[in-house]
Amino acid sequence: MIQRGHTYQRGPMFVAWEAPEHITKPCPIVLVHGGVMQSTEWMDTPDGRPGWAQRLVEAGWPVLLVDRPAQGRSPFHPSVVGTMGPAFPYEEGRAVFFPDSAADRQTRWPIARDDEAGLDAFIAPFNPLPAALADSQEMDVDRLTTLLDRVGPAVVMTHSASGPDGWLLADRRHDLVRAIVSIEPMGPAFASAPGIGTLDWGLTAAPVTYDPPLASPDEVRAADPSALRIPGLREVPVAIVTGETSPFAAAGPDIVAFLRHAGAAVDHVHLPDHGIFGNGHGLIYETNSDEALQPVLRWLDEHTTDTGR
Repeated sequence: MIQRGHTYQRGPMFVAWEAPEHITKPCPIVLVHGGVMQSTEWMDTPDGRPGWAQRLVEAGWPVLLVDRPAQGRSPFHPSVVGTMGPAFPYEEGRAVFFPDSAADRQTRWPIARDDEAGLDAFIAPFNPLPAALADSQEMDVDRLTTLLDRVGPAVVMTHSASGPDGWLLADRRHDLVRAIVSIEPMGPAFASAPGIGTLDWGLTAAPVTYDPPLASPDEVRAADPSALRIPGLREVPVAIVTGETSPFAAAGPDIVAFLRHAGAAVDHVHLPDHGIFGNGHGLIYETNSDEALQPVLRWLDEHTTDTGR
């Protein structure tokens, strides 16, 4: 973009990659971190074990780890990328990742509830989010589209606030999205998150293409939910992964229903249904993260071996 006669990059996206010595899977997995986080959430766990990125590589998958624009190692300046929202408070971190209401059931959280130093370390890498949610999602999907154009077909794995990026990326590059694994995504449809924004277009804040076409969020809200078809999601394999005690888990069935109406081939991978209990919103780095990954690995093997998509 050009400001005052000078040209600037707006919202570049940092990408790192890792691959096994012998690749045994059909395509890479793009790991897209959640809101206020960065790609380090995929790399290791608070208790010092390898994270899902390493475990996926060990299972034969190449991985690409992105820092979403204006997050982590993706540099930004507010005068170029836009106003940033408020800093993420400790109280919100507790409410999202280990709420008091789940204290008796969330047995897999890796930090003791009275460990203030541990909480300091967990909160330290949190970033503020861009204030305009729709604009932030547009930046994300524009850079992710460029990434898929470069590397080819891929599985997209999202977490939390990056969930909408998966739906938008399939909308823009249906032919390059082999499958979507969405860990604890934002929802339900049309939800509002205080201090973050509203999913005005259903499961996204940014516009998505419906068939028949809908020109505004008001038209989307007024439509019969069972008639909201999204061509970009047609027959795309999707796994919605939720933990037992997470405040996000309650939205899972609504998200699954919305995506099924949209045309996706969607499954709800609720960890307790696979004998995995005690997990919250941070299930990808809780103490049983290796166990929590197993049903995801099985789902990936079942839904990415067909080269017809």
